[in-house]
Amino acid sequence: MLFPSKTHDIRQLIDLKGAFIIMYADLQEDEIKFFNYFRMSPKTFDELFGKVQSHFRITRTHSMPISPMERLCITLRYLTSGNTFTDHHYLYRIGITTISKIVREVCMILWLVLRNECMTEPSLERWKEISLVFENKANFPNCLGAVDGKHVRLVRPQHSGSLFMNYKHFFSVCLMAICDANYCFTFIDMGAYGRNCDSTVFQNSLFWCKMTNGMLDIPPPKPLPGTVNPILPHVLVADEAFSLSEHVLRPYSRKHLNHNKRVFNYRLTRARRYVECTFGILSNKWRIFHRPLNVETNLAVDIVKACCVLHNFITVRDGFNYEDTDSGRVRRLKTRAMQQRRW
Repeated sequence: MLFPSKTHDIRQLIDLKGAFIIMYADLQEDEIKFFNYFRMSPKTFDELFGKVQSHFRITRTHSMPISPMERLCITLRYLTSGNTFTDHHYLYRIGITTISKIVREVCMILWLVLRNECMTEPSLERWKEISLVFENKANFPNCLGAVDGKHVRLVRPQHSGSLFMNYKHFFSVCLMAICDANYCFTFIDMGAYGRNCDSTVFQNSLFWCKMTNGMLDIPPPKPLPGTVNPILPHVLVADEAFSLSEHVLRPYSRKHLNHNKRVFNYRLTRARRYVECTFGILSNKWRIFHRPLNVETNLAVDIVKACCVLHNFITVRDGFNYEDTDSGRVRRLKTRAMQQRRW
């Protein structure tokens, strides 16, 4: 006689034992723990949720709807912890496939809603502002930004051959980014094969096309501070992997340099380091970058794009602690409101 086997479904009692039900209310009562869990302050989280709430579709699991706030929390925790879908399946008591769908949906919504606010194409006045900040902070005038590429690790995609194998001998997709001197992204291009070099990825990007065709509101050439001639164009600073052009400046070759060229390379490096530091802040805030992404390539692209716009959104509101970026700890700076109360 066969007896039906009784299996335990961990998804039962999601409304009683799920991590969202158990933890969210307690986290709201402790601002520091809330920030450590979601990498943003409660005020910033509430503002973010208010912007994306109306874009969610109704999702049901065993006739139990998953609220938009819970979906946002699941996605943010997935990005900040670096854990897998399986880990969150046990934590939130939601199916693995459902969690993957939630992460995909929320990442797409974050990019759709925030890109026009946090990563819009700079106007002429905005370019001038970026250039002035670089001049004040990095002592490098006529600078519109620092450009560089970051290889985002992937678990080898199926049937991909060597397309995603980069020169460092791991599988990746390339994130090409330009940032300002406040460690915020002004432009990103995501999804190029890892085997492509940085210069090729940049020259195939939409930004390069617009820049070379004069479709960007780049300020006109002007002389350096304290001089009248020559009149020099505004430029992006890059490393040796990039090609020299009218609006892209790279360092001199490191062989047989005189004093003036060494000083120039030092100044350019001071300006270029901002994009490297921005990548470091991005990776240490969103721990998903600490391991190879074991997801489909198109989902990996959505994840990285969402992290970039979230980076800008949070940096403007909560700031960051630069000293902790190398050790992997990112703590919140005092907000303007807290500073005003202090003074």
